[in-house]
Order: sequence, then structure tokens, then C-alpha cells
Amino acid sequence: MPGDPAQRTCALAATGVCRGAVPPDAPLDLCELHLVLAADWVHREDGMTDLLPSPCRLCGSRLGVRYPSGWLCAVCEWRVGEVLDDELPPPRVDVVYYLRYEDRVKIGTSSNPRQRLARIWHEEVLAFERGGRHLEQRRHAQFAGDRYTTSSEWFRLSPAIREHLERVTAGGVDPWDLYARWRSEAVALGG
Repeated sequence: MPGDPAQRTCALAATGVCRGAVPPDAPLDLCELHLVLAADWVHREDGMTDLLPSPCRLCGSRLGVRYPSGWLCAVCEWRVGEVLDDELPPPRVDVVYYLRYEDRVKIGTSSNPRQRLARIWHEEVLAFERGGRHLEQRRHAQFAGDRYTTSSEWFRLSPAIREHLERVTAGGVDPWDLYARWRSEAVALGG
């Protein structure tokens, strides 16, 4: 009802530009048309987070930021449609991996985990930690009491290792997604 004091009118009514009603849940005294125009302006300036039209060719992420000029990957900032430079060497990202086979865990390291893990019999990739040989050696020393033999990289899936894995995977991110993010960050830093 027009005479209802609870009904708000668009802030632009004072200028004579608009006499639209303000939606009851609107955060500002703007009618729907002017709220949409303001949102469009913000998205033009800051972009709008949305799903990419296809996975990022650089890191595989599906999350992007849409601008009027095009899309950027929200993870590695690759501009959708840009040609990747195949002549550049891939970035080196060392990881310490944790593989489970039955009640055992292998703690190893690789700069190419897809290739390395394809050669190791395992049931599950439990986690990745970013780091190389030094971190791997620290983990071997940390869990030395759970090691099967002195020179083995296989350990009992002990409460201490389970607790460590819970800390490493606290974000709940899939290890392969985490590795893809680290690679994309390395590419961005190198570029």
C-alpha cells in the first residue's frame, strides 16, 4: 500500500529519477532495477565468481572469475583462451606423498607424483605435503618407531601417523587438487 510508512521508495526518488518500491529485504534503499545496475557495475569492476566454461587448461580448476572482457581461473589466474607456452618446462613441485596399502603407509617424495605413484602398488593416496627429500627424511625420522625395516619407506598405519595425516588433510582438499594448485602457483610465480 502506498500510504504504508514501512514501504520504502528508491533513494533516487528525491532526484525525480525513480519512484520504484524498495524490496523489503534490500540492503540499500534502491529499487530492484537500480540494485541490478549497481550489482552489474560491481561485477564489471571486481568480476563475478562462477564456474569456468571448461576446466582450466593450466591447473584443472573449475572455479573462475567472469569479467566483461573474459574469464580468469580463480586458482592460477590463467586467462581462458590464452595459448599455453608448450616450450616452457613444467614447474618443479616436490611433494612428500603418503600411500596406503592395507594397514601400511609408504612415505616417499617425488617431483612427478603421477608417474611415480603409477609404479607403486597402493590402494589410496592419503595426502601430499609440499616438500622434497629433506621433509621426507624428517618424516622418516619422526615415524621411525613405526617403520617395518630400517631401510624401508613403509610404515605401520599407527595412531601417530593417523594424527599427522589428519593435520595434513585438515582442509579436506583432495591431494591431487592440492598438487594442481601448487603447480599453478609455481607457474604463476615463474611467469
